[in-house]
Amino acid sequence: MIYGYARVSTAEQNAARQVKQLKEAGCEIILEEKLSGATVDRPQLQKLLDDLKPGDIVIVSDLTRISRSSRDLFELVDIIKSKGASLKSIKDTWLDTTSDNPYSAFLLTVMAGVAQLERDLIKQRQAEGIALAKEAGKYKGRPRKYGEKHPGMNHAIELYQTGKYTVKQICEITRVSRSALYRELQERELSR
Repeated sequence: MIYGYARVSTAEQNAARQVKQLKEAGCEIILEEKLSGATVDRPQLQKLLDDLKPGDIVIVSDLTRISRSSRDLFELVDIIKSKGASLKSIKDTWLDTTSDNPYSAFLLTVMAGVAQLERDLIKQRQAEGIALAKEAGKYKGRPRKYGEKHPGMNHAIELYQTGKYTVKQICEITRVSRSALYRELQERELSR
């Protein structure tokens, strides 16, 4: 079986390009996810890993779609190999564990390190840009989802103050997350 795995980081992004590439590469089953690669809980990837049988191949458009870091990539390769399956990348042609070529393992180690370095440099540049923007007074951070005028949050606070509802019930009624409700209650308590 040839599996394809496609992932985009946010709900607004579209995996169509990846899916097209995976279909062109001969994938019979394609699993898609819309969530950050930084999260450990990737249900579709876990399902794919659970379903693997000896001789299966997992294809990704590029290694950043399946791994968060070099360590993560090595762990995934080990899991896939332990199942008797192999991993290939369309963009990163050096990532091909279908053969027992020692150069493939060497290149995997080197290129994963390079990819990790690239991600780390991007994060560093981003942090430097944010620091400069803060100095210039231009960085405000991510906008708050629940401000003082948010009707759902205000209704949640009102329900909480009545003492008639559990936090779970309040969150179901107002569609405000539990953590956001507690955070807002704490902030409002501190601002008094």
